[in-house]
Amino acid sequence: MTLDWIRRYCLSLPEATEQIQWGNDLVFKVAGKIFAVAPVDPGSLVVCFKVTPEEFVDLTERAGIVPAPYLARAKWVALEDAAALSQTEYQRLLRQSYVLVVSKLPKKVRVPLLEKM
Repeated sequence: MTLDWIRRYCLSLPEATEQIQWGNDLVFKVAGKIFAVAPVDPGSLVVCFKVTPEEFVDLTERAGIVPAPYLARAKWVALEDAAALSQTEYQRLLRQSYVLVVSKLPKKVRVPLLEKM
């Protein structure tokens, strides 16, 4: 997956925003909370996002997927290889990360966002 594809997909989610943070990381947020991070400059990571505890264990056993630096304790994974997931898996996991973050928001913010999905 390319950064452009990741950007288009993340921004297609309801009320998702983007900003450059920590120097040169493209951060995707909903209601001010981060649901995905992608480095702007090519490097060792492709994208990081939140997953369920069960998927964290399964995904980090796959080649090209590691616990995300600084965020692994919150069950975030980092992709070192863009080919580690299929496009369908990217879509499902990025959407799930968005939903996991939205589910922790206050009800008056959470309900309208989930209704838009």
